[in-house]
Amino acid sequence: MSEPQIKVKVHQNVGTISLHRDEKRNALTRSMIFDLIQAFRDLHGEKKVRAIVLTGGGAAFCAGLCLEEMHAIVQEDDNQDRWHQDTTSLAELLQQMLQFPKPIIAAVNGPAMGLGAGLALAADIVIASPEATFGFPEPKRGIVSGLCTPLLHFRVGGSHAARLLLTGEAVSAERALQIGLVSELVSLNNLWARGAELTQQIAQSAPQAIQLTKKQLNETVGELLEMHIALGAAASATSRTTEAAKEGLTAFVEKREPQWP
Repeated sequence: MSEPQIKVKVHQNVGTISLHRDEKRNALTRSMIFDLIQAFRDLHGEKKVRAIVLTGGGAAFCAGLCLEEMHAIVQEDDNQDRWHQDTTSLAELLQQMLQFPKPIIAAVNGPAMGLGAGLALAADIVIASPEATFGFPEPKRGIVSGLCTPLLHFRVGGSHAARLLLTGEAVSAERALQIGLVSELVSLNNLWARGAELTQQIAQSAPQAIQLTKKQLNETVGELLEMHIALGAAASATSRTTEAAKEGLTAFVEKREPQWP
C-alpha cells in the first residue's frame, strides 16, 4: 500500500497533521483536501489533544493546489460544477480551521504558496524555519487567490496584502516575520519541538477559556471572515472558468510563459 499523503499523530497532548506528497512539494489534490478535513474532525474528538501542529513533509510546507489536476479539469467543457465543489471544499477546510476549538500552530518548514500559505493564515500561530517562503502566485496562472485574500488582509493588513496578491512575489521567512505573517523563526530541526513547547504553554490554561478566546478572535474581531471566505470561494470558482485560467494552467503544464488572451 502507498503511504498516506495526510498523516495524523498524537504525542501526549500534541496532535500533528503533516502533508506527505513530497515529490510535488505537498501540492494539494482534491483527495488530500478531503483527508485534511477528516484529520481535523478526528482530532476534534481527542480530549487529551490541546493544540494541533500542522506541518509539511520533505522540503516544502505546501506548494498550494495541484495545478496538474486543475489543468485536467479546465479542459472539460462543462466544469462549473466541479469548480464550485472544489472551492466549496476549500472554504469548508479554512472555516473548519478558524472554528476549530483548539489552537492550530502552523510549523512552516519550507515554501508555502497559494492555498499552502492560506493554510498557514487559517492557523492561530505561525512559526517558520528560515527556509520558509510565502507567496500567492495565482494571478500568474490566470486565477485569483479569493480564498486567501480575506485571511491575508485579516492577518497583515491591506497594504501588505495588496502587494503580495498583486505582484505574486514570494517573500522570505524573515520578511514574513517583519509584516506579521509569522510570529517566530525557529531552526528547521527544532520546528516541531517549538510547536510542542507552545502547546505546553497553551495547556496551562483552561480548555474552555482557550476555546472562547479563539472564538472571540476569529468570530468577533474577524466577524466577517466567514462571509468573505465564502465570497472568495465564488470569485475563485469564477476565475477558473475563464480563458485566462485555461491558458495559465496550460502554460504551467507545458513549462512556458502564458500568452494572455
